Amino acid sequence: MRVSAILVAAGSSRRMGFDKLAADLAGESVLVRSILAFESCPEIAEIRVVTNPEKFGEVTEAARRLGVSKFVEVIAGGAERHLSVHAGLERVGGGCDLVAVHDAARPLVTPSAISRCVAVAASHGAAALAHRVADTLKRGNAAGEVSAAVPREDLWAMETPQIFSVALLREAYAEILSRGELVTDEVSAVTALGRVVKLVENPEPNLKITVPGDLAVAAAILRARA
Repeated sequence: MRVSAILVAAGSSRRMGFDKLAADLAGESVLVRSILAFESCPEIAEIRVVTNPEKFGEVTEAARRLGVSKFVEVIAGGAERHLSVHAGLERVGGGCDLVAVHDAARPLVTPSAISRCVAVAASHGAAALAHRVADTLKRGNAAGEVSAAVPREDLWAMETPQIFSVALLREAYAEILSRGELVTDEVSAVTALGRVVKLVENPEPNLKITVPGDLAVAAAILRARA
């Protein structure tokens, strides 16, 4: 079972105010932390990074400096996330059975979590890391007022990686692109085909770096793991 990884790193970091993927996180950038997690996962055979052209040299140099043996290439991303994923998917060769798509802004993902997701995807063809929603949820109206409660039973917050058979994800993206639709993750594209995606519960922190305070939280978690 050969697994290819696509790390999506072409976002604009609008809410961050600066390039969050280049931000330092315990001595390496957020992006490099994500790359190293996939490098350390035994099931992953190859890694592609989809990012902005101005980062090509930085990514290639970091992979060389750290001896990332699974790094294959860096690819230009699209204007939207799903276009970036599609660009990476187009480069995955015929020898790969599964493709793992990961938001590079989730640098805390562990090799063991990736491995568990690969195992489920290998059995079922589609799997995604996720965690159960623990917060009390409310629906708000246009005036910023609580309008209703949202039961949290059976609600899951999606994470990455999301892992699929290569053929399935290509079919899903071909359909999405033909309709001109926008999806925010691969689960949405695959379930739009009526296919089942298995949830892989992740008990470990796997936050997405979104605002500056997230960097301090992520650094603390890394120190606790050391």
